[in-house]
Amino acid sequence: MKVLAIDTSNYVLGIALLDGNTLIGEYITNLKKNHSVRAMPAIQQLMKECDVEPKDLGKIIVANGPGSYTGVRIGVTIAKTLAWTLGIPIVGVSSLEVIAANGRYFNGYISPLFDGRRGQIYTGLYEFEDGRLQHVIPDGILQSSEWAESMLTKGKPILFIGNDLPLHREIIEGIMKERAVFASESMFNPRPGELAYLGLAKEPIDVHSFVPNYVRMAEAETNWLKQQKK
Repeated sequence: MKVLAIDTSNYVLGIALLDGNTLIGEYITNLKKNHSVRAMPAIQQLMKECDVEPKDLGKIIVANGPGSYTGVRIGVTIAKTLAWTLGIPIVGVSSLEVIAANGRYFNGYISPLFDGRRGQIYTGLYEFEDGRLQHVIPDGILQSSEWAESMLTKGKPILFIGNDLPLHREIIEGIMKERAVFASESMFNPRPGELAYLGLAKEPIDVHSFVPNYVRMAEAETNWLKQQKK
């Protein structure tokens, strides 16, 4: 079975193709450019180079958040459209889980993060057990200082990883000292190939009920609800 994986949930635009368990193609950029314009051409180009046609695909896997509201919507919309048009299953994977997968060889917990603005971060806690990535604490959004304080209670070293890590490193390091381990920049970007492999082990979701996981509402939605209550 051939699988297409799509990640537009943050700065990285990532596309990957699997043939069975073999990664046959991968496209990655880390540019602050419009994914809505670049995603479909990237998918078409990668499929062309790998001699894969839409009819050959057996599953679509997409990073479904958290992350950029616009970015998440773009990836999920493309994935749902392809899955519905081709009549094939769709699978969603946490965007944080994809980054955590880069810490495969770290002996301890992994805390992937995205900037959530106003000192907040999207994060969760993960760990590899018997070669499989496991959720220890569910994804959420909170102050980076609050998260760092809570991590002091853990009995293992913690690897912090993600493109937005430099924005919060000083706060985390100030609280956790040597208890915090920081990934190198070469590990920051989520790999669409990892997204594809993670999705292989997950159950498909009905394409009509498949929705992004924003973790929190957009500011416009929050303000609208406040107005309705008034």
